[in-house]
Amino acid sequence: MPEPSTPSPTPDPWVRQAVGTESAARAADNVLVLNAGSSSLKMRLLGAEDETLWSASRGQSRAAAAGELTAVFEDLAAFGGVTAVGHRFVHGGPRLRVPVLLDDAVEAELRARTSLAPQHLPAALALVAAVRAAAPGLPQVACFDTAFHATLAPAAATYALPASWRESYGIRRYGFHGLSHAYAARRADALLGPAGAVGAVEGADGIAGPRVVTCHLGSGASLAAVAGGVCRDTTMGFTPLDGLVMGTRSGAVDPGAVLWLLREAGLSVDELADGLEHRSGLLGLAGSADMRDVLAAADEGKAPARLALAVYLHRLRALIAAMVAALGGLDALVFTGGIGEASPPIRAGAAAGLGFLGLRLDPARNGAHDGGDGEIGVPDAPVRMFVVEAREDLEIARGVRAALAG
Repeated sequence: MPEPSTPSPTPDPWVRQAVGTESAARAADNVLVLNAGSSSLKMRLLGAEDETLWSASRGQSRAAAAGELTAVFEDLAAFGGVTAVGHRFVHGGPRLRVPVLLDDAVEAELRARTSLAPQHLPAALALVAAVRAAAPGLPQVACFDTAFHATLAPAAATYALPASWRESYGIRRYGFHGLSHAYAARRADALLGPAGAVGAVEGADGIAGPRVVTCHLGSGASLAAVAGGVCRDTTMGFTPLDGLVMGTRSGAVDPGAVLWLLREAGLSVDELADGLEHRSGLLGLAGSADMRDVLAAADEGKAPARLALAVYLHRLRALIAAMVAALGGLDALVFTGGIGEASPPIRAGAAAGLGFLGLRLDPARNGAHDGGDGEIGVPDAPVRMFVVEAREDLEIARGVRAALAG
């Protein structure tokens, strides 16, 4: 069970100022972005203009980091070396809400929150230690997937649960994939251009700007409702299990069904966790977690795959509409992530039921899209539609430079 948490009234205590003038002056130099998954490590060196200078990936992030990072830093000397390292952290808990320079206090806070993301936080913390051993003194900055959603209003973040549960255990909607959503929303703003947000109005909180729904669709999947670059709502909750149907995760399920499985079917907590996280979603419906397999089987007329596709798209369309409701309208719909970028049928299926929102997909544009950023809607449609390449690394580098600049 997650540790009790006392939300900080402001994230300022976690914005470290220890980098000083010299480090701030170097903030625009090369940033090494490290993304430690539960069993992999992705690395990318970005230059002062965010150009990719070098990239690599490794399996088994803990072992690879400890054994190879010294050699990696030696190799990167040929590109001008590394000014700072940026780490992706899946979860920052209730207190870490902005990119922060990693120090003993920040690392202690993260260790105290490992129960919130047990498959990811230990690997990311191990990588921080490995970098410190390989390059002592090199600034390291933590960037959090949950931070983008820290702007959720209480109405969007609060569950209707007993106050004692919410206060003692910190149960709230955190949201995930924030680095991807933040980049996709910012890129959509650029693609829309100065006249793109014709329908955007200033909200009661003073936030004005384009109203964008970002769809991060991959093995994990979530949506975010973004106005003027600020997140207003999202589909994942206290954990990444909530919301959309995913590769092996169930998405939203009636809690009463889970209680019934515990009480009446006799399933253990571990069996429920394994089933909901690893044996549900597309895998549970169609026998494969790979959307390409599901689409191929559906084209062959196989009933389980056709049902899986129908359930996936039904939930996707319903939650896109819910995000639009949170924004009071829509200026752009953005697809990103492995499925969002590479699956024209899924993009078409999502748009097919949402014409009442002003979405009009251009079949030719949609089918011809072959990587990178591009528009897939009909010209002059009321709402524009884009595909945006997922670039969490650019968002992390942005966070690193902001943290170094103080």
